[in-house]
This record gives sequence, C-alpha cells and structure tokens, in this order.
Amino acid sequence: MIRSTLDTHEFERLYAAHAKPLLAFLAYRTGDRALSEDLVADTFERVLRTRRPFDPRRGSRKTWLYTIALNVLRDHLRRSAAHERTIDRAFAGVGHAVGPRDLEAIEERDALHRALASLTAEEQEAVALRYGADLTVNEIAKVTHEKPTTIHGRVYRALSKLKATLE
Repeated sequence: MIRSTLDTHEFERLYAAHAKPLLAFLAYRTGDRALSEDLVADTFERVLRTRRPFDPRRGSRKTWLYTIALNVLRDHLRRSAAHERTIDRAFAGVGHAVGPRDLEAIEERDALHRALASLTAEEQEAVALRYGADLTVNEIAKVTHEKPTTIHGRVYRALSKLKATLE
C-alpha cells in the first residue's frame, strides 16, 4: 500500500515546481537524459512512499526532495557499478565499433568527464548540486547535512581543480 505524506494537490504542486530542475540536475550528474527521467520518476515515487514525511523544521520541500533524489541517484550508481563490473568481466578484451561522430565534440566531452572524474566524490556531488540542480550553498548544506562553509570550500576547490585540469 502506498502511503503518501502529501495530498494530491500538494504532490502536483511539488512536481510542477521541481520536476524540470530536478531533471536538469540528474541529467547534469548522469549525462543521460533517459536515465535522468527514470530517476525523476523514482524520486517522486519515493516521495509518495516515504515513511518520513516532510518536516518544515528540517528544511524546505526543495531540500527534502533533493535529498530523496540524491539517495535515488546513489542507489542507482551502486547498482550500476556492480552491473558494469559484471559486464566488464564478461566482455574483457572485446572491442566496440564507433560510428562516425564529431571527434572534436567527443574529445571535449571526454576531457570534461576526465576532469570531473579527477574530483573527489564529494566535490563531484557538490558541483552537480550547485550547477546541475542550481541549489544554493545553504540548500546543498541541508541536503548533504554539511556546514555551508564546508560546501562553499568544496565547490571552490572543485572549480579550481576543473579549471586547472581543463587549461
């Protein structure tokens, strides 16, 4: 049985206000729009099924929603990593053909992915929440349960590292 902490009207308002920005955050974080759409759906499903209702004393609905989305993303990444390890072991040494593409765009994308991969997991998450989700430093602090000064420093260090790596 689904137990909702929100009535239908509240849920619809939450979805209307946050589905697109949440999709942008998840697309920024995953690089995959279709996957991001699935993760948004999973996030809102968890909103409906949550056992811990929204508590306005702990933050805004936005930070509550992004906390749920971040947990959905983390769960997906854990499952995906296990799946990829299985595929890698099964197909070790098998090459894949690549169709004709714009090599410059691929190189730029790969450089950005390498630069992002050089960041710590916490830095990647902070950058994704700040620029992919367009959350403020204070909102990120609430979502991650960190101090705002910690988040500010993390974003600053991450951007410095990205700039140095991409130059």
